[in-house]
Amino acid sequence: MTTILTAAGCGKEEAAVDALQGDVTLVVGAYSVVRDAFAELLPAFQEQWLKETGQRVVFQESYEASGTQARAIAGGFEADVAVLAMEGDLDKIETAGFIDHDWRAGSEGGMITESIVVLGTREGNPLGIRDWEDLTEDGVKVLYPNPKTSGGAQWDINAIYGAGLKRSEELEGTKSEAYAKSFLEAIHANVESLDKSGRASMAAFEYGVGDVIVTYENELRARIQQGVPYEIVVPKHTILIQNPAAVVDKNVDKHGTRKVAEAFIAYLHTEEAQRIFVNHGFRPVSPVVKQETSGQFAVPEGLFDISYLGGWDEVRKKLYAKKGVWYQVLAGI
Repeated sequence: MTTILTAAGCGKEEAAVDALQGDVTLVVGAYSVVRDAFAELLPAFQEQWLKETGQRVVFQESYEASGTQARAIAGGFEADVAVLAMEGDLDKIETAGFIDHDWRAGSEGGMITESIVVLGTREGNPLGIRDWEDLTEDGVKVLYPNPKTSGGAQWDINAIYGAGLKRSEELEGTKSEAYAKSFLEAIHANVESLDKSGRASMAAFEYGVGDVIVTYENELRARIQQGVPYEIVVPKHTILIQNPAAVVDKNVDKHGTRKVAEAFIAYLHTEEAQRIFVNHGFRPVSPVVKQETSGQFAVPEGLFDISYLGGWDEVRKKLYAKKGVWYQVLAGI
């Protein structure tokens, strides 16, 4: 985690003057999965900002599991920009009083990338994995991270639970929460370990742990582009992932960095930035780039979004509350 030290006695006006007169430091608190894409995006924005304003941007970067990052910013880590796995993590920062604008009113509802939850296997798919049901079979070792720390893991759990609801509709003609819970239980019984973040889970898979990883499509696409011979299995029913980014108002006002922070968020929505995200396996939110890349991404027959589960408020209460579905699955009750 990057720690920002603020000089004693430096008020908001002084900070603003300093930022305008010389180099400006922009602190980015992001979830771990975007790290590789940001290795390209940050220098590209630095170059653009320098050309437009004559000012050099110095980035200070922190990458953590999304839930961990959100709690850090809500607890006082002075990030100017938050780039997280899900809107619920931005909500934590907003509830803590650090975001006071309507970030959802921005371009594409405040989202900068999309993905879907998929299954990753070793080269050749040696166990013949085709869909979620195969993850319940004896001897299949499954990986996904811990939803208490990882936003990516919450997407994974949401995808499995939602697939259970979809499956129950096919079998019984109606959504069955009991069926969806038992479906999640059956898959979780084969989980090898719960890592802190999606990136940590991917690292464990690369080290040789597990037969199948439940993860973001972009994580696997990025590895395949780098020459790692994984197989991507797209389930019939899975969830659309949407990843937000927002200016952290309290911190940019303190640091005098609002102008550059807002410009950086706007840059992430540009066609240039969206193409860089695509190169790292993400699905774009830009309508133009979506059209350009439509042939690259499979659209599952039963694709659903968070609204199918009732929205994030409902999901947090039903799945991740103290005695919610996830607690019950862990406790075996």
